[in-house]
Amino acid sequence: MGITRSVQYALAKFGIAERAENLKHFIGPPLHHSFMAGYAFDEPAARQAVEHYREYFGATGIYENVLFPGIPALLGELKADGRSLSVVTSKPTFYAEQIVRHFGLDGFFDAVIGAEMDLSNSEKPLLVGLAIERFASLEPSKVVMIGDREHDVLAAQANGIDSIAVTYGAGSRDELVAARPSRIVDSIEELGSALGL
Repeated sequence: MGITRSVQYALAKFGIAERAENLKHFIGPPLHHSFMAGYAFDEPAARQAVEHYREYFGATGIYENVLFPGIPALLGELKADGRSLSVVTSKPTFYAEQIVRHFGLDGFFDAVIGAEMDLSNSEKPLLVGLAIERFASLEPSKVVMIGDREHDVLAAQANGIDSIAVTYGAGSRDELVAARPSRIVDSIEELGSALGL
């Protein structure tokens, strides 16, 4: 909700009124790419749109999210089982760390890996690669990317690791099936089982 409202705010600065339900495609990929692909913005306009987006997101949108029920418990089980956990996002690390803290999840994660504020490294395959480097002692077969958009699945494939696509997030089942993840799950309970809990 915070992302789509922030996009609405940014688009309004360009005189574009859009319904929030039409903006879910902004969740996942780098923002400036979505502004260019969805609204034919050139690079300077897309970067300006990102700045407008951040005006709303940094003050309000960052807090307009809701945790899926069961996520804190699942993260706790994974940590108790000795798993290493990382957040990998195309959002700037600056915002991602605030979100993780706001929801009281910072104690579960070993790293929060996101983009720079200047968007220089916002591509998901690159970010997943950075996470893999961070945990270089792990065998690739022991690493899995969990996500709700095709970008997460494709980033995992680009780095030679497995992926679990969850259908309860922003992406549609059709989108996720087309991306060909290692596994698809429909609930947090199924996710726990897929992770061997």
